[in-house]
Amino acid sequence: MAGEHLQVVHGDITRMEVDAIVNAANSGLLGGGGVDGAIHGAGGPAIMAACREIRERQGGCPTGEAVITTGGLLPAPYVIHAVGPVWRGGGENEDALLASAYRNSIRLAAEHRLRTLAFPNISTGVYGFPRERAADIAIAAVRQALAEADTIEQVTFVCFDDENYRLYRERLGAFGGL
Repeated sequence: MAGEHLQVVHGDITRMEVDAIVNAANSGLLGGGGVDGAIHGAGGPAIMAACREIRERQGGCPTGEAVITTGGLLPAPYVIHAVGPVWRGGGENEDALLASAYRNSIRLAAEHRLRTLAFPNISTGVYGFPRERAADIAIAAVRQALAEADTIEQVTFVCFDDENYRLYRERLGAFGGL
């Protein structure tokens, strides 16, 4: 990506006016709590219908992978459902799986020629991934994937809570990303 543009905002990802928002999904793709439930709720039944079609075709979405659906009623026309790992202490490849979820989201966005993308803090809620570690992995994985995604002009990390917002501001400020 020429002239890297990473930013962080404090807010609600369901209100982002971007080409696609990323959902911190579970492998079943049928909604859940946290950001997953908020996206399904705000986006309406079209997102669930598209997720059901994917489930019928491929049986869900494995951890570390991502799939794309309509955005339904959301301002974003697409939702990329990325499945991050449940934190089990760090000995079960969690870091690599989390990085893969971010990289596969960027890959899907590039394949669909999308320009703007917004990420939540994948796996840091009920999945229990340590927030500082997750932020470092997210930023590094996105930067790596953007090197091969020339259509993407802007990536926004959307933090719902104060702690993640501060973490991402610190990390991106240290890297000159803001």
